[in-house]
Amino acid sequence: MKVIVFSCGKEEYAVPVERVDAIEKAEHITPIPHLPEYLVGFSKIRGELRPILDCERILYQRNADLSTAKVIVIQSDELIFGLMVADAKEILDIEESALKQVGLVNYAKTQFFEAVANLDDRLITLISPDVLVDTLEGIKDIKAYLQHLKEEEVQI
Repeated sequence: MKVIVFSCGKEEYAVPVERVDAIEKAEHITPIPHLPEYLVGFSKIRGELRPILDCERILYQRNADLSTAKVIVIQSDELIFGLMVADAKEILDIEESALKQVGLVNYAKTQFFEAVANLDDRLITLISPDVLVDTLEGIKDIKAYLQHLKEEEVQI
């Protein structure tokens, strides 16, 4: 399985490479008041308005460093979003035998952890983009807002 490895806090995480559209600098993010804390704001990426989610906020309840952060543009089943991370490190091919299922997927706040890659000198937690966006509070409203914007563009 090919994954994009990124850091958040002091830990390493990964998402499947086929779900990643791009890796960008965290620039030109427009904050919007009254959004959930994990939503930094919106950014225009390749001409499209995308929500930018703060991985540090989601996992550790603290804000990412905007001056050094990277944004991984991820395609979930229903939404393309930017995931702000400390650093996007590498593309890695992980053998299925190295993936260990963890009981954390049964815990409501960590359902998006699919498995842990148990490598010789490191542990990398795999995140499911679909489950991640579906478990965030308020994301349904954001999806509806973006769909409304898209419909308005079609009418113009």
